[in-house]
Amino acid sequence: MPLLLLFPLGFGVGYLLAGATGGLWGAGIGFVLGVLAMVMFIKALRGRR
Repeated sequence: MPLLLLFPLGFGVGYLLAGATGGLWGAGIGFVLGVLAMVMFIKALRGRR
């Protein structure tokens, strides 16, 4: 779920700040942050057991 939110959000912010190149950088950063957030979320769920 975090990936679906952070990827387009990063693209949008990057595009607004620096055009197409910024959109690519923003999408990449959003993707990495989304994957990290998913990993932390899964680890938190597994730790509850």
